[in-house]
Amino acid sequence: MAKKIINLLILLPLGIVLIIFCVANRQSVTMAFNPFRPEDQVLSLSAPFFVFIFIALIIGMFAGSAVTWFSQSKHRKRARAEAKEAVRWQTEADRHKTRAEEIAGQLPSR
Repeated sequence: MAKKIINLLILLPLGIVLIIFCVANRQSVTMAFNPFRPEDQVLSLSAPFFVFIFIALIIGMFAGSAVTWFSQSKHRKRARAEAKEAVRWQTEADRHKTRAEEIAGQLPSR
């Protein structure tokens, strides 16, 4: 319940700000990819300004996610290794417990 309220308190104002931003920046701009001839129509793209801003945000989010994922790979590798070791130790403990029960069953009762 608290998570929903926090999401509403954060996402609703953010959505309103983004809608206002889109309405305020709907003028068409041209992005030229040729630095030597900016008027070249083949290597240019015209779109509303907010589209370029959103594209930059999306690319930044993917780049940040990729960098984070690659930088944390050593931690994921260590976690996998420790999980395998834990399973191995649990299996060995179960085997010893079974063997101890077998031995206890073979002892003469008093």
